[in-house]
Amino acid sequence: MQRQRAITIKDVAAEAGVSLQTVSRVINDGPNVTAGVRDRVIAAVSKLGYVPSLAARRLGGSRSYLILAFNDERPTLDGWRSRRGNDWVDQMLFGGMLKCAEHGYRMLFELVDSHSDKLEVQVQSALSALHPDGVILTPPHSDDERITALLDRSGIPFARLGSKREGAGFAVFMDDEAAARIATDYLLDHGHTRVACVQGHPAYAISEARLRGFRTAIERRGLSVRPEYLQPGDFTYEAGAAAMRALAGLSSPPTAILASSDEMALGVLHAAAPFGFQVPQDLSVISFDDTPTVRMSVPSLTAVRQPIAAMTARAAELLIGTKAKGSPWESRHLLPFDFIIRASSGPVS
Repeated sequence: MQRQRAITIKDVAAEAGVSLQTVSRVINDGPNVTAGVRDRVIAAVSKLGYVPSLAARRLGGSRSYLILAFNDERPTLDGWRSRRGNDWVDQMLFGGMLKCAEHGYRMLFELVDSHSDKLEVQVQSALSALHPDGVILTPPHSDDERITALLDRSGIPFARLGSKREGAGFAVFMDDEAAARIATDYLLDHGHTRVACVQGHPAYAISEARLRGFRTAIERRGLSVRPEYLQPGDFTYEAGAAAMRALAGLSSPPTAILASSDEMALGVLHAAAPFGFQVPQDLSVISFDDTPTVRMSVPSLTAVRQPIAAMTARAAELLIGTKAKGSPWESRHLLPFDFIIRASSGPVS
C-alpha cells in the first residue's frame, strides 16, 4: 500500500497561485497581503488539509514559534534516575505545553546545570540552536544573574517562575512567605507551640521566603523560634528523614513539622514511625507542593499547593504576547496558592 504524500506549503502555493512567502505571510497573519489573495490561500489550505510546519511559519517573519524552558539539571536527573520522577517538571510542562499549543507554539525543555562553570555556555548553545521567541526560567535559574543578564543582553524575552525580585523579565510567582505563614498559623491555631521547620535548598530564593513566613507566624504569637527546630534541607526525601531523626533525638521534640517540599515531608513521615511517633496523634506534618504522592500517602499529607501549571501557562502567554505585539517584558504577576487540609495534621494531643 502506497503511503499518501504529506501536503506541503509548496502545494498550497501552487493551488492558490502565489509564492511560498505569500502563503507564509497569510499563515502568520502578516502584512502586505490583499484580501483576495488571503482568501485564495485560506481556501487552498482548507481544500488540501494543510497543517503548517514550524519551518513554513518561520518563512513569514521573525518568530520561531518556540518557547524554551530551562530546568536545573542535577535534581531533575536525580529524580528520574531514582525513578521517583519529578512532579514539578510534569506540572510545568503540562501548563506550558497546553498554553503554547493554544497559540500555535511549541514548548521545548532543556536541562542546564546551575552548579557548572559552563552554565552560560550551555544556555547560549541552546539559544543559538533553537532561536526561541521566549525563555521560561525555573528555580534556581529564575534568580541566577548569569542567565538573566545573558538573556537581557541578547534581547530575548524571558519569564522567571518563583522569583519576586525586581529586574528584567516577567516575574511569575506565588507568595511563598504568606503560604508558610498560613500553614504555620494553622498549626499554632491547633495548639502546637513546639513547631519545627525543615528548610528548602539554600540555593533557592523560595526557601528563604518560606523560612521567613514560618518565623513570622511563630514570633507574632509571642513565641521564640528554637534553633534546634530549624533543620537544614535540600528538598529531598533523605533530607526530611535526616531532619526527623535529629528532631526525634531532642529532649523536647516538636509536636508539628512544616517541611518545605513534599519529598522532605514524606521523609519526615516515614522516619517518624520507628521512633514511636504516630501522625497526626503525636506529630502533625505539613508539606509544600501537593504532588500526587502526598495525596496517596498514609496518612495523606496536609499541603500548600503551588500553582505550577498556572504559573507556567501565564509565563508562556506573556512571552507569546510580547513577541506578537512587541510590548515591554518586565512586569510582576502574583498567582494564588491553595492550602489543602488532610489527615496528617490536627490538634496537639
